Amino acid sequence: MSVVAQIKEVTARAIKELFNHELNANDVLVNATKPEFEGDYTIVLFAFVKQLKKSPDTLGNELGEYLIKNHSTIFSSFNIIKGFLNLAITDYYWIEFLQSAYSNASFGIKEKNGQRVMVEYSSPNTNKPLHLGHLRNNFLGWSIAEILEVNGYDVIKTCIVNDRGIHICKSMIAWQLFANGATPESTNTKGDHFVGDYYVKFNDELKKQVEELINKGIDKETAEKEAPIMKAAQQMLIDWEAGKPDIIELWKKMNSWVYAGFDATYKRIGSDFEKTYYESNTYLLGKDLVEEGLQKKVFYQKEDSSVWIDLTKDGLDEKIVRRKDGTSVYITQDIGLAEQKQKEFNAQRSIYVVGDEQNYHFKVLKLICQKLQLPSADGIYHLSYGMVELPSGKMKSREGTVVDADDLVDEMINISKQKTAELGKVKDFTTDELNALYDTIGLGALKFFLLRVDPKKKMIFNPEESIDFHGFTGPFIQYTYARIKSILRKPEAISRESGVKNLLPLEKALAIQLETFPASIEESAAEYDPSKIAIYIFELAKTFNSFYAEHSIANAETEEKKTVRLQLAQLTAQVLETGIGLLGIKVPERM
Repeated sequence: MSVVAQIKEVTARAIKELFNHELNANDVLVNATKPEFEGDYTIVLFAFVKQLKKSPDTLGNELGEYLIKNHSTIFSSFNIIKGFLNLAITDYYWIEFLQSAYSNASFGIKEKNGQRVMVEYSSPNTNKPLHLGHLRNNFLGWSIAEILEVNGYDVIKTCIVNDRGIHICKSMIAWQLFANGATPESTNTKGDHFVGDYYVKFNDELKKQVEELINKGIDKETAEKEAPIMKAAQQMLIDWEAGKPDIIELWKKMNSWVYAGFDATYKRIGSDFEKTYYESNTYLLGKDLVEEGLQKKVFYQKEDSSVWIDLTKDGLDEKIVRRKDGTSVYITQDIGLAEQKQKEFNAQRSIYVVGDEQNYHFKVLKLICQKLQLPSADGIYHLSYGMVELPSGKMKSREGTVVDADDLVDEMINISKQKTAELGKVKDFTTDELNALYDTIGLGALKFFLLRVDPKKKMIFNPEESIDFHGFTGPFIQYTYARIKSILRKPEAISRESGVKNLLPLEKALAIQLETFPASIEESAAEYDPSKIAIYIFELAKTFNSFYAEHSIANAETEEKKTVRLQLAQLTAQVLETGIGLLGIKVPERM
C-alpha cells in the first residue's frame, strides 16, 4: 500500500476513534506538501471542519497528536498551516520501503483484475505510407495498451485498415497510367512508398487536367468533377464495388505491396496488433442494426428513403445512417464493427486512438450505440489527440509534403549518430553495438518527444530538439540509466538491510519520488495519458543526478550508507527502465 493510501486509511480510522464519525478513506484529501512548508504530505482539513464542529487548528492538533502517538513508525512530526495538516514521514518508513522495493522486479505492476480492454490504433490508408501523424497515433496506442496491461487489465491491440474507397482507386489509376508495369521490386522501392508516389502522381495529373479545363472556360468546381482522371477513378470505384475481376486483382496486388511496407515500419517502430480489421470486410456491417434501430424508433426514415437519427436533444444534430440508395455511411460501419468486436472479445472498454478532428464522429458513435442498447456502448472511449505539425507547418499527403515515418526514423538515427560522436564516449564499441545504440537513442528520442505532451494538445515536432542529452528528452533519461548501470557494474554486493537509521535530504527526496511510481502508472492509466509517466521519469532522472552529484556511492561515509545508496541506485534504474519501457523505449546498458 502506498504511503498516501496509508495516510488516508489511518486518518479515517483516527477520525472514527477521536470523534465517532464514519469516514471513507477515499474522502481524505492528501497532497504532497508544498516546498515552502515543512513536511512531506498534507491533509486538507476543511472538508471535515463543519461535520466535526471543530476549528481547523483544533482539529489539526488533535489529529496530528493522535497520528504521531499511534503511528510513530510512519509519522515523525506535524504542523498546521491555515487548515492544512502537514505531516513528516519517518526515515524508518523510507528505509523499510527501499529494502522491500529495490529487489522487487514487479514494483509498480498490479495483479490481473479480470477486466478486458481493447485499444484500436494506427488506422492507416493503403494509398500512402505511414507518416509523422501516424507515429504519434501508434506510439500513443501502443503505450496506453502497455500502461493498462501493467495496471492489471487484459488488453487486446487492434487496427482497422482503410483499404477501400476513392483514395485507393486514385493510386490504382495513376499506376495504370504511369507505371509501365513497374513494381516495388523493379524500382527497389518500399511497397507503401511506391504506392504513395502514385497517389501524389494522381493529384499532380488532376491539377494539370483541371487547369486545362479551366482554360477552356469551365469553372473550377465542374472541372474537378469532369477531369478525365477523376472520372476514371470514380468508375474504378464502381467496378471495385461490383467485384470486377481485373480491378479486384489490381487492388489486391497494390495492397499487398503496401502491407509489406507497413509490416516493415511496424516492426521497426515496435507496433503490434492481436487483430487487424479491413474496411473492405467491414463496410457492409451495421445494415441490420439500421433495421433494428428503425423498429425501436431510434432511427427514422425520410420520404426519400434515407435513414436518420435525431440527436438534437443530446446537443448534437441530425445524422444520416443510411443513404437513400440503401448504402451505408462511415458511422454505420463503425456501429457494426463495434458490435462485432464486442462479440469477438467481450471487452468492457473499447478505446479508439483517433485524432481530434473526429471528436464529433465518436460522440455520435457512442450515443447511437447507447440508444441501440449495444453491450459495447458505455465502454466506448475516444482517446482524442492533437495533430503533429512541423516547424514549417501542416503536412498534406496529396501534395507530397508529408514526412514519411521511415524517413523520419532514418533522420532521427542519423542525428543520434552525430550527437553521440560529439560526446566521444563510445570508442570501444563494436560496429554492431554502435548501430544498435544509434537506433535505441534515435527511436527513443522520437517516441519520448511525441509522448511527453498531453495527447489532447497539438504539438510541433523538432527532430534536433528531441535529441538533447541534457533536456526534457528520452536520451537524457537513457543516459541517466546507463550512468547508474555503470555504477552498479562495480562488484558491490547490495545487502538486504542497510542498518541506516537516518537519511540525508537528497536520499530521502529520491526515496519519496521512487515510492510514487505505482501511483504515477495508475494516474496515467486512469487518464489515458502517457505524458504523466514521461514527466515522472524525467523528474526522477533529474533527482537522481542531483543526488549523485552531492553524494558518492563508492566512497560513502560508511558501509551502511553505501548500501542504502546502492539500493536507491538499483531501484532508480529499475523504475527508469520500467517507466520508459511503457513508452516503448529501450535503455542502453552503456552510452
